[in-house]
Amino acid sequence: MESLKLLEAKESDIPEIAALAELIWNQHYPSIISQTQIDYMLNWMYSTDSLKEQMQIKNHLFHLIEKNEEKIGFVSVNKENEKDWFLNKFYIDQNKSAQGIGSKAFDLLIETIHPKKITLTVNRQNFKSINFYFKKGFVIERVADFDIGNGYVMDDFVMVWDAIHH
Repeated sequence: MESLKLLEAKESDIPEIAALAELIWNQHYPSIISQTQIDYMLNWMYSTDSLKEQMQIKNHLFHLIEKNEEKIGFVSVNKENEKDWFLNKFYIDQNKSAQGIGSKAFDLLIETIHPKKITLTVNRQNFKSINFYFKKGFVIERVADFDIGNGYVMDDFVMVWDAIHH
């Protein structure tokens, strides 16, 4: 019997989150952005200091995704107001992501945070993720480009999930 859980992450889980990010980003993003941009973004968002700041100062709530006692990914959200959330990160090891695990993990997240609305940004070339979000009921709200420094720009869609339609 397969068990899938979301485990609230603590500061002591930062090394595991960083290691999962490095693994998953290097599986997923080489066809979308350059390796130098991947390395830059991993260092920018997943250094120990950055993850501590996200947890402590920005109040990002991290959960590890655990399948059969093994950590296979993570998710990070933060409240924009009482019932609206922003999905910052949602990553699963591609070698372990079959059988609807992403879908189950997203459903567990909904049960955990009880949102009215979830907003996220996704690279416009990230077709696999965009299609996943469409299947989960997200719609594209707008196109947005974000300058992230070092000459890099994120060319994103802003997507929204609304509980009223689910």
